[in-house]
Amino acid sequence: MNKYIVNILTNLKLTSRDRMALFFGYAFPLVFFFIFAQANGSGLGGAISVVVSSVLIIGVLGNGLFGAGIRAVSDREAGILRRYKVAPTTAAPIVVSSLVTGCVNYVPSATLIVVLAHFVYGMPWPERWLSLILFMIFAVMAFRALGMIVASVVNSMQESQIVIQMLYLPMLFLSGATFPVEAMPVWLQKVAGFLPASHLKIGLDGILVKNETLLENRTALVAMIATIALASFLAVKLFRWEKEDKIKTSGKLWLLASLVPFMVLGAYQVKSEGNIAKNKQLSRSLRRSHNWLIRGARIFTGDGKVIAKGAVLIKNGKIAQIWEGDGPEPKSVQADAIEAYGKTIIPGLIDTHVHLGAPGGIPDKYGTDAKAYRKSVARELAAYLYSGVTAVKSVGDSLDLMQDMAKLTGSGEKLGAELFYVGPMFTTEGGHGTEFFKNVPEFMKKQIEGSMLRLPKTREEATRMVVELKPQGVTGIKAILEAGGGSFHFNRMDTLVLAGIADGAKASGLPLVVHTGDDTDIDDALKVGASGIEHGSIRDKISDAHLALMAGRHVFFAPTITVVDSINALRAGNMDILSRPLFEQSAPRGLLDATRKALAKNAGNEKKGPAFDQEMIVSNLRRAAAAGVPIVTGTDSGNVPLIHGPAVHREMQLLVAAGLTPTQALIAATSNGAQLLGVSNRIGYIKAGYEATLLIVDGNPLEDISATERGLIVFFKGERVSRGDLFDDDNEAPSK
Repeated sequence: MNKYIVNILTNLKLTSRDRMALFFGYAFPLVFFFIFAQANGSGLGGAISVVVSSVLIIGVLGNGLFGAGIRAVSDREAGILRRYKVAPTTAAPIVVSSLVTGCVNYVPSATLIVVLAHFVYGMPWPERWLSLILFMIFAVMAFRALGMIVASVVNSMQESQIVIQMLYLPMLFLSGATFPVEAMPVWLQKVAGFLPASHLKIGLDGILVKNETLLENRTALVAMIATIALASFLAVKLFRWEKEDKIKTSGKLWLLASLVPFMVLGAYQVKSEGNIAKNKQLSRSLRRSHNWLIRGARIFTGDGKVIAKGAVLIKNGKIAQIWEGDGPEPKSVQADAIEAYGKTIIPGLIDTHVHLGAPGGIPDKYGTDAKAYRKSVARELAAYLYSGVTAVKSVGDSLDLMQDMAKLTGSGEKLGAELFYVGPMFTTEGGHGTEFFKNVPEFMKKQIEGSMLRLPKTREEATRMVVELKPQGVTGIKAILEAGGGSFHFNRMDTLVLAGIADGAKASGLPLVVHTGDDTDIDDALKVGASGIEHGSIRDKISDAHLALMAGRHVFFAPTITVVDSINALRAGNMDILSRPLFEQSAPRGLLDATRKALAKNAGNEKKGPAFDQEMIVSNLRRAAAAGVPIVTGTDSGNVPLIHGPAVHREMQLLVAAGLTPTQALIAATSNGAQLLGVSNRIGYIKAGYEATLLIVDGNPLEDISATERGLIVFFKGERVSRGDLFDDDNEAPSK
């Protein structure tokens, strides 16, 4: 043990006199720190965390490859190692002392970078200090070990410089330390996955930007530990004391052997595309941490309150502060300014009733490819966000697919509206919802129904089915009571089964919404304690007693008047909704054109479908609002012709046309929707501490509700959404 301590102390003294080691360990990273910080506007948000991780990596590369590799070769050529051999000592203490010395020398440099970032550029102190320290210790030791194996397989200083540069430059430029990885072609990102520094960059960004733990970066950590063990072992075995002791050219292959852990990790990442996904997530986190100051706008807070002129400060994805008047100067709060005079800020819009599994249009052909289907749903969520709809609730879509989509968009890998889902709809055999699968082959029918429907036969079975859904991420439960009317009849759910569904929802803490078709359905839904009523009554008048009960219990009402209006319009041969600007802009070109052609070809046949008494439906809505029933916006998008994206704007306009005020319509689309979804503690309002998910629109929607469609600027969790880029990854750009 004494040999190890003596070697460590001696190495520390020699390193303190090594100008090259000091330059690459201290001066070089500092130069990059200030250049990167100024170039990336690091005083305006979380960009400084990424700068810090980049500079720390540059320091690790310099410390390991130059500080250990070239230093060892220099000592051998200068005859210093020969003196160690005479001491006597062995190779192991020298290799170990190099690893330990590297860590000891790196700590002051890394600490200085973090301190400067905090005091000069306002970076918060890292939340995961222990994870950061341990991760960096293993990183330094891994790269020091690589440096020592380089020294062991080269025969001269010239060779060492060539080999080290061959390692250093690709890792410097392809790891993300100097250029954003997500800006590179996908094939190059996959190549970069084989470089040790790439995994170091992802791990550091995860810890500094996303506050991840060491456990969440365990794959990179295991690769570094394996590299330390393997490279150190090989460095000891191949260690040479004198410059005259040459190694064969083939011996340089041992350097590749020491990189095996990262080659294995790179191959795994190429197959899973894990690094590509994580780079997208980290890039998204960075965009969401930018500081913005919106000044001079009218502010609708979501609960009916209006600030005639105010300012909103966005920091780290949250609404940090709200002022009345012009607000502060942007420089004083370190934020980029958006001058919004004459505009209005409103919370992001919410659609509480969509069917993502149906396209809303009539495509030229229906595909069965699961990957394409998944991609189309992801695009639909992007179309909602493009349209200013920042949250949607899926009803009756494939549970597995909704889980995947919620994970995809929730992680930030794909940008789209926040997804809430109820999973399968509860109905009965032959009930409404089952008709869509009548023509599906029997061998597929059971699987599809199992993912999209639940058909309980008893109260106890219903309760169990609901309780089983809770761990699968559902945010609510939907039951269908409607039995149809006219020439369209369905079996009606037993009210005891409905009671069992309500029991399960209550036990699981999930809101229950019930699809109703008449006043009797509403009566049964209220008896079991439903949290929401969808559609209301499309066949008769809702009783005053039921409206009073809904208002008193705060039972939400989603009239879905847009789907009624659009279907009736199609029956009259009116396809104007497909020509509304946001539909034209957000819908896939092919789907929009195919839908127009199909509807034009089928003109007149629509009259064979069910008709809706829109006057009676509007009357029910007007009376519900007058009684104080909380209204929410739900569009039933997915039904033709409601192509996914902008229909909430039409829903609000129809609410106003029915007699609600623009303020009531906005409340329905924001705070009421958030309350129904159970997330009114973070979205649906413009309040300090809430997520910065909001819209800036031209004009005043409190006077003209159609203003919500004009001049949209979308903020989602603090990120200013580049709406034109939302469809870049898709085959079809938005329609123009």
